[in-house]
Amino acid sequence: MNIEHARFNMVEQQIRPWDVLDQSVLDLLFKVRREDFVPAAYRALAFVDMEIPLGHGQRMWTPKLEARVLQELAIRPTDRVLEIGTGSGYFAALLAAQAAEVASVEIVPELAEAARQKLRAHGIHNVETHIGDAARDWFDPSGFDVIVLTGSTPLLSEAWRERLREGGRLFAIVGEAPVMQAQLVTRAAAGAAARSVTLFETCVDPLVNAPQPAAFVF
Repeated sequence: MNIEHARFNMVEQQIRPWDVLDQSVLDLLFKVRREDFVPAAYRALAFVDMEIPLGHGQRMWTPKLEARVLQELAIRPTDRVLEIGTGSGYFAALLAAQAAEVASVEIVPELAEAARQKLRAHGIHNVETHIGDAARDWFDPSGFDVIVLTGSTPLLSEAWRERLREGGRLFAIVGEAPVMQAQLVTRAAAGAAARSVTLFETCVDPLVNAPQPAAFVF
C-alpha cells in the first residue's frame, strides 16, 4: 500500500467533503502519522472511513470525525486541554500539536500505557496520561480551555461546564443510539450562561460509566 497516497485520499475524499477546510488542521493530518497509532492488525485500514477496534470494547473515531472536531475546537497555542478517553493516543497527539498541554484520561490501563508509549516514541511530551474514570467529572483546580469527551454520554454533566475557563470550549456527543448530537459548549464571561451549539448528528460508543437518565417510575 502506498501510505502517502492513502493519506492524501483520506483527506480529499473523506475529510474535505465533511466541511473540514482549515488548512492548519489538514496540514496536521499529514504530519501526525495516524497509521502509527492504530493496532498493528489494522494498519492497512488506518485511512479507511471506519471506527477501528482498539480492544477492551473501545474503538477509534473515524478520520473525518477527528478532523472535524479538531477544527470546531479551534485550539490555540496557549490552551490547556482535557481529553476524556485516550484510546489509541492519536487524537491526543493532534491536540498536543496545537495546544500548550494536554491531560488525557483513560479508564483502561492497558490502553493508557500503550498510548503513553506511542506518544513518547513520537517525541510528544506535552501530553500527560492518567488512568481513571472521568465519564462524569475530572477535578483540576486550574481548569481547562478545552475539554473533549471522545465517547458519547446520554446526559452532559454540569460539572464539565464548571471545569471550563472563561472562553473555554467543550465538545461532547450527547444522546443515545441510534441518533446523537455533537455539541460545542462555550463558557462565556463569569456569571453569563454557557452557549451550546449543535454541530451535527452522529453515533459513537458511550463512555464507560457515563451518567444515565433517571428511570421513570409509575
